[in-house]
Amino acid sequence: MLLDVSVMTFDRPEAWQWLVQFCILATALLLGNVLRTKVPFLNKSLLPSALLGGLLLLLFKQIPSCRELINKPMMEIVTYHALGLGFVALALKNNKIESRSTPMKVIETGALTASTYVIQGIVGLIVSILFFYFGRRLFYAAGLLLPMGYGQGPGQALNFGKIFTGWAAQQGIEFPGADFGLSIAATGFIVGSVVGVVYMNILRRKGILSRKKIADAQINTLQDYESKGEIPDAESVDKLSIQICMVLFVYFLVYLFTNWIQGMDLGNFGTNTLKPMLWGFNFLIGTLFGILFKNLLKGFKKAKLMSREYINNYMLNRISGFCFDIMIVAGTAAINFEHFGKFLLPFILIVTLGAVATFIYVLWICKHLYPNYKYEGFFSMFGMLTGTASNGMILLREIDPKFETPAANNLVLQTLSAIVLGFPVLLLVGYAPQSTTATFITLGILIVFWAALTIFMLRTKIFKRKKKEEPSKE
Repeated sequence: MLLDVSVMTFDRPEAWQWLVQFCILATALLLGNVLRTKVPFLNKSLLPSALLGGLLLLLFKQIPSCRELINKPMMEIVTYHALGLGFVALALKNNKIESRSTPMKVIETGALTASTYVIQGIVGLIVSILFFYFGRRLFYAAGLLLPMGYGQGPGQALNFGKIFTGWAAQQGIEFPGADFGLSIAATGFIVGSVVGVVYMNILRRKGILSRKKIADAQINTLQDYESKGEIPDAESVDKLSIQICMVLFVYFLVYLFTNWIQGMDLGNFGTNTLKPMLWGFNFLIGTLFGILFKNLLKGFKKAKLMSREYINNYMLNRISGFCFDIMIVAGTAAINFEHFGKFLLPFILIVTLGAVATFIYVLWICKHLYPNYKYEGFFSMFGMLTGTASNGMILLREIDPKFETPAANNLVLQTLSAIVLGFPVLLLVGYAPQSTTATFITLGILIVFWAALTIFMLRTKIFKRKKKEEPSKE
C-alpha cells in the first residue's frame, strides 16, 4: 500500500517552528564564537561566546521587522530545561578527581558559595525595599533575584523571576520578574569576565601575578576520553546516544517526581511556598536523581548484574557544556526591555552594589581561606559567583593553567556542600515575595545566616585570636 502523502503536514510553519528557534540559537552561538575569536578586545575580555551570541540576538530583536522571528516563550522554555539537563549530566559523572583539597576545605568552599548568595540577597533586598517605600513602586522582594542571576545563572533567575511576577500581580504591582532576573544574569557574566580581567591586569602591572601560557593545559589525553571497561563507541547503540538517553531518563524522573508532589497535601507552607517553586527546583532534584541513578549503576556492577561501564565523563561534560551554552544564549535572547524602563535605576543600583559587595567579600574571605593561593581561589570563585563555573575556570586558567593549586578542585568538589548550605536560601527566596512582612523576616534571617557562615569559615582565626588574648593562669 502506497503512503498517502496528502495527510502529511511538514509543509506547515508549525512543523518547523521549534526547529527554527534551535537553528537561530545555534547560529547565534557560532557567530558569538567567531566574534570572541577574531575581535581582540572581546578575546581579551574573556566574555563567554554564548553571552556574545545572546547579545547578538538581543540586538537583532530591536529591529521591528525581525522581532517576531525570535520566540520569547520558546527561549524561556529552553533556558529552563537546559539548566536542569545540564545539572543532570554533571551529576551522572563519575568523580575521578584526585583531590588535593581536604574535605573540610571543600565544605568551607561550599560555605563561601552559600554565604555569597546570602550577601547578594541582603544587598539586593535592601535596595528593593528602599525603592518600594521611597522610590518607584518596585516589587519589595525584587532584590532577591540578584543571587539567582549572579550566583545561579539565567535558569534560576528565570524560574524565580516568573514566581515573583505572580506574587507581585497579587499585590497589584506590575513587575517583569523574568526580564529583570535574566538581565541580572547577563550582567553577571559581564561583571565576572570584565571585572575579573581588569583586576587581573592590575595585579600583573603591580608584579603580583605573572602572565603564563595556557596552550599545554588545553590538550586532552586518552584517559580524558575513555576509562577502562567502558562500552564501545559504536555498538548496537552509539555511546553518545546512551549518555543522552540516561540524561533524558533521569530528567523524566524529575518530572514524574515533581508532578507527584504537586498532588500531595503539604499544608499552608507547602502549598504557598514549596509547590509554586518546586518546578524551579528542576536542577536540584535532577542533581539528586542523577546521583541516585549513578549509584544504582554502581550497585549493579558490584552485584555482577552489569559488566561494563556505561557512564562516560568526557561525553557528559560535553552534554552539560552544550546545555549551559544554549541556556546562556536563550536566556539572554529572552530578555525584553519593553516594560523595563521604569525599573532601570534600581536595576543599575542592584547589579552595581551586588558586584562591589561580591568582589570585596570574596576577596576578603579568600585571603583567609586560601592563604597559599588566595588569588587563584579568588578568581575561580568570583567568576563562578557572578557567572558560572565555566567563568571561574576560564579566569583561573589565566594564572594557574595546569591547575597546580587546589583552587580547581575546590570549585568542582564544593557543589554538594553548596547545595546543602544554600538550600535555605532557595526556600527563603520562595517565601519572601508573599508579603512585605515575609520579606523583612527573610532579610533578618539572611543577616543571621550570613554571620553564622562567615564565623564558620573564619573560626580558626577567631578562636586563635581569643586564645592569645586570654591571660595566663600562672
